[in-house]
Amino acid sequence: MTNWPGLLAESQIFVDGQLDIQALLRAGGPIGYIIIGLSVAMVALIVEHLLSIRRGSLMPRSLVEELHQKLSAGQVSEAAAVCKVRPSFLGYVISAGLKEVSFGYDAVEKSMEDAAAEQAARLFRKIEYLSLIGALAPMLGLMGTVWGMIQAFAEFSERANPSPADFAPAISAALVTTLFGLCVAVPAIAAYAWFRNRIDEFVAETTLTAEQLIMPLKKALIDRQRSNKQEAPSSSAESSRPQRTQLPSVAIEQRKDQ
Repeated sequence: MTNWPGLLAESQIFVDGQLDIQALLRAGGPIGYIIIGLSVAMVALIVEHLLSIRRGSLMPRSLVEELHQKLSAGQVSEAAAVCKVRPSFLGYVISAGLKEVSFGYDAVEKSMEDAAAEQAARLFRKIEYLSLIGALAPMLGLMGTVWGMIQAFAEFSERANPSPADFAPAISAALVTTLFGLCVAVPAIAAYAWFRNRIDEFVAETTLTAEQLIMPLKKALIDRQRSNKQEAPSSSAESSRPQRTQLPSVAIEQRKDQ
């Protein structure tokens, strides 16, 4: 582990009232470098989420227009092919619904709801790493601070009559990792909350758009479902109607002779 008092003997964090960045990094020690690594990962995740969790990526405007044209014309297979070629949140939801067209509108609606819930859960799992960094960074910082203070007090306990001024530099250096951890945790948690709200907004908007796109098929599917229900009782009634038995012609002639 890092020897904070030894580091302070080499260089002070503040020189003539100015912060020395190199001394600050050295005072952070191995745990400080781990936290810096977490900050790099946090920035990379935020950039990736900004590019992927946006309206143009989850619900492309051109895809909405193309699906509207296909579904309005009743071209179900062509619309399914478009969703397969251009994968997205909206495309996945529409594709899942079109697979259930033969089972009626209720099955289509249920399949779309399940697909939307699945994709939303995938997006929420994606941003969980920001929440993990926000929770882990301050804990690592606190661990580094506690270890630095243990070392500082252990060293000063060996001195005869140490003054409070002797404690200040070592404790200041020990608190560096806590500073690092908080500087990473605050933006990570803020970014996590912001992306979570964006996902909620986009999921609701995409689900509503999918329902509007599938609306031209709704009437046709419901009418077909009703006609199937009307045909089923009539066919069952005909099958259950008792049929008159016909006697063989030989038996009829025997009755006439009698």
